[in-house]
Amino acid sequence: MKKILIIEDDKGISELERDYLEIEGFEVEIATDGVMGVEKAIQNDYSCIILDIMLPKKDGFSICKDIRMKKEVPILMVSAKREDIDKIRGLGIGADDYLTKPFSPAELVARVKSHIQRFERILASTASPAKVEEPKITAGHLEINLASRMVLLHDEVVPLTPREYEILVLLAMHPSRVFTKEEIYERLWEADSFGETSTVMVHVNRLRIKVDKKYNGEQYIDTVWGVGYRFHQWENYKIIK
Repeated sequence: MKKILIIEDDKGISELERDYLEIEGFEVEIATDGVMGVEKAIQNDYSCIILDIMLPKKDGFSICKDIRMKKEVPILMVSAKREDIDKIRGLGIGADDYLTKPFSPAELVARVKSHIQRFERILASTASPAKVEEPKITAGHLEINLASRMVLLHDEVVPLTPREYEILVLLAMHPSRVFTKEEIYERLWEADSFGETSTVMVHVNRLRIKVDKKYNGEQYIDTVWGVGYRFHQWENYKIIK
């Protein structure tokens, strides 16, 4: 049985979330303050963490940072605040998704399931032994190794999150195609019916900081204004299978 941790100080909300998740077969634990939440998250193994931002003793942003330093687990942040800055800040420190209160419990369950399934697929792919001749994409000084999921820039490893890696591969596999934010969200989040495309912009911006801006503005992701994003056209671009 998959375990979910809810870090939420509002008893009514946490119990409602727990009830809906338990109906779907999840085992649920609740932490009612930030300190308790961090301790549980780090000391135990969970399939997903639902994290409120406004908490006593320790806020959700600090908790997210602490968890990310120790573990890779899907984190879904929840808040009553609607300002975009909270969404960007939350996703920028490692959260996988964001929900604004009030929200449908069914939507919460759907997002939890989606993130768990994707994370399990990522773990399964990284556990597979790499081929002797590893398939890769090369362009400029960038190398994307598709079996090991390792990205190199100027022969240095680029530490990408699973979602950043998936966006980079999607664009690099189709170098002549422009993807809208909606298309990227639907392909990678698998949640087109309830997603927010601002999530894509945040992840692309984080990806650019790690890739495009590291070596004097060497560019790998182009913005096509009013449309979306595409992989930069490099003369030495190759897909090696």
